[in-house]
Amino acid sequence: MGNVLFVNACVRPDSRTRILAQEVLDCLDRPYTEVELNREQFPAMDREALELRENLRETELRTHPRFAPAWQFARAETIVVAAPFWDLSFPGLLKNYIEYINVSDITFTYVKDQPVGLCHAKRLYYVTTAGGPIFADFGFSYMEALAKSFYGIPEVVGFAAQGLDLEGSDVNAILSDAKEKIRKALCPGKI
Repeated sequence: MGNVLFVNACVRPDSRTRILAQEVLDCLDRPYTEVELNREQFPAMDREALELRENLRETELRTHPRFAPAWQFARAETIVVAAPFWDLSFPGLLKNYIEYINVSDITFTYVKDQPVGLCHAKRLYYVTTAGGPIFADFGFSYMEALAKSFYGIPEVVGFAAQGLDLEGSDVNAILSDAKEKIRKALCPGKI
């Protein structure tokens, strides 16, 4: 069934997003490799870093450690991204990571001015939670567009729990409902 890559953009030790992501991982029931963005070093891409990447791309695309995250992402067969809903999107840590994996000739290429995906994954699961309502989710839609249009990942599935911090919210019930939806979608035999 292939390898699973878990991209964890949760920064809080008691992250509710991480709790839901674990439900996805449990349903997949396979070993996974975790990239914990809160502990990894993916500094923001500035001019110097961009120039270095382009120079290395010309000479050391297959061997330089700078490209290891992109190769890891491209070779994964299933990807799970856990990112809390912040400011209509996701934490900046995830954007920095995306800039490191978005490498031409590793995760995508261009054919006649159109991006063509080079990733092996057939599915990407995106898990998020929000304290309030999710009325415009630019995080999920951004990941979905990248996965389908650039990386060639045909199926992108989102799971969310929202309204967790609203007055009167039953956090446990909201999380339980989200877990049940995950189980129904991914492992109906475990319900």
